[in-house]
This record gives sequence, C-alpha cells and structure tokens, in this order.
Amino acid sequence: MHYGSIFVETLFGFVMLFILTKLLGKTQIRQLTAFDFISALILGELVGNALYDNEVGIRDIAFAILLWGALLYLTEIITQRFKKTRSMLEGQPSIVIHKGKLQREEMKKSKLDMNQLLHLLRSKDVFSIREVDYAILETDGTVSVLKKTGYQTPTRNDFNHPPEQVILPFMLINDGEIIWDSLHEIGKDENWLKEELKKQEISSVQEVFYAEYEIGKNLYVQGY
Repeated sequence: MHYGSIFVETLFGFVMLFILTKLLGKTQIRQLTAFDFISALILGELVGNALYDNEVGIRDIAFAILLWGALLYLTEIITQRFKKTRSMLEGQPSIVIHKGKLQREEMKKSKLDMNQLLHLLRSKDVFSIREVDYAILETDGTVSVLKKTGYQTPTRNDFNHPPEQVILPFMLINDGEIIWDSLHEIGKDENWLKEELKKQEISSVQEVFYAEYEIGKNLYVQGY
C-alpha cells in the first residue's frame, strides 16, 4: 500500500468519523468527548487492520500512526490558539432545563429525548423534573444538575426555612478572554467588568485565567 493511499484514507476516515460522531449526538458518548472518541476509534482501526493485513509492513503502520498523531497534535495546537475552534470539535454545553422549565429546542439540537434526560437525571439522584432548577448537558454526554433550594441536601424544608431564589453563576472571563454572551445576559458591559477588576488590583482582562459572577456577590477572579 502506497503512502499516498494511506494519507488519503486516513484523512477520509478523520473527516467521516468526525461527521458521524456529530450526527450521533452528545448522548451517544459517555465520559469521552466526540473528538476523543474519534481519535481512539481511528487509532484502534489503524493498528487492528494492519495486524490482519499481510501486505501492510511496519513502515506503513508507522506512517499511518505518525500521520494520525500529527493531525491530533495540529488540531490541539489550533484549538489552543483559536479557542472558537474547540466548540466546533467538542461542542458546547446545552442548558436543557432553565429555571425549572424544559428547553425543547436545546433538547432537539442535542438529540436528547425525555427518556434519556430522565435517565441522566436519575444518575444524579434526581427522580422528578420538579426538583431541578437548572440542568446542563455537558459535551461528554453527562448532565450537571442544580436543584431548587427546597430539594437541596439538607433541604431547607427540613428546617422550615423559606425557599430562596436559585441563581446560576456566569463565567465572564475564560483564559484571558471575555465571554460576551454572559456579560450581556447579566446586563453589564466591558467598562463595568474592568472597574470590578480594578477593585481587585487587576489592570487587564489578559491577566485573568477565570472569572465568574453571581448576582448579589462580588466578582470571583483567579489569575494565572
């Protein structure tokens, strides 16, 4: 088998399996992101097929593996340098329950039906939708749950305390970059954010590794 054929077939497999994994939806994969799944599958196929093909020599196997490794390395470099490309490869978390209400459009986009959602909630010891204030479908197919205050452990009902409003924190800075959607959602602008950073003796957004804001609380900041 010629190196050119291996090169073409490897690239073809890379593209086709990536598309297939995206079509399957987030809930078809557990623990691994879609891109991790593709990487493991392709590498296993390359080595597995080579073991049963007498026409494939050691150099051919090495070339295919090195090519695949180079593609993965290049992809990692691109996603580190251009962070928007990471969402293309791994997807983005989806809020499927917002303030106790199911988000049907988000569920459709994630190819998530009610049976799957209920199964994911039960894995978090949640057996009723009414207990949930927020549920987020993560990129690895798992679900993160924020319960309503009356159902949290220990429950406020046990102490006859009145329920309090549950507020979801907003990530405003990630790796030196402002998350504009979150900033607009809380009704703030860049000037407000810079003023809050100055209060903590931080002069630039680029100095911040992570920052989140929860209504009624101070801006939480971690530098590099």
